[in-house]
This record gives sequence, C-alpha cells and structure tokens, in this order.
Amino acid sequence: MDYRYYCMILRMNIDCNGCYQRIRRALLQIRELESHMIDKRQGRVVVCGAFSPQDVAIKIRKRTNRRVEILDVREAAPPGQDGGPGGPMPP
Repeated sequence: MDYRYYCMILRMNIDCNGCYQRIRRALLQIRELESHMIDKRQGRVVVCGAFSPQDVAIKIRKRTNRRVEILDVREAAPPGQDGGPGGPMPP
C-alpha cells in the first residue's frame, strides 16, 4: 500500500529514563518511520515517515503499553524533494 508522508505529534507519559528507552525502542522497530524526536519535558513524540497515522499510533500503544494521544498530523513533503536534505541541489 502506498502511504503519504506525514509528520505526527503525539502526547505520551514519559516519567523516567526507562519509559524513554521503551518508547525509543518501539519507535526504532517501526519500519515506516524515517525519523523521530522525543521531548521528555513536554511529554511529546514527533514521528515522520510514509505511514498511516492511526496504524502507527496503535503500534506504539501496543509496544509501549502506554496511552498515546494524537495531537497533530500534517502531510509533509518527503526528504529530497523541493531542495530539502538528501536531494539534489537546484542549479
């Protein structure tokens, strides 16, 4: 199935380093994700890649056994297009 490229912001409870590591390991196992950022202070996780937002939220919920709340989903251009990182430089 051909997915669109999304950047999604999630709210999760990140109390301790163990919680952080569990979430990080779960994100690294999801192949659809190209990048992620975990903000421990605000309890937010940002993931980007070609995926279905609901499917990824469910996968994270199952693998971490933590509540996941989707705050924002935005369709984005994949890296390498529009002169972004990873793509050829315009003349």
